[in-house]
Amino acid sequence: MKRSGLLKYLRRHGCYLKREGGAHSLWCNPATGALEAIPRHTEIPEKLAKKICKGLDLPKI
Repeated sequence: MKRSGLLKYLRRHGCYLKREGGAHSLWCNPATGALEAIPRHTEIPEKLAKKICKGLDLPKI
């Protein structure tokens, strides 16, 4: 999955960018307070995208 597609999905569900790191971006779900690191690769494996959504307490992609 494209990184841009994942970020759009996160924004649609109310998540926001907390801060930028060296190789990852840290995203937060304000409803639950959950944080997840999103790698800065153009392609993110489907399994990792599902893990990120699960960590942020979002519905599966």
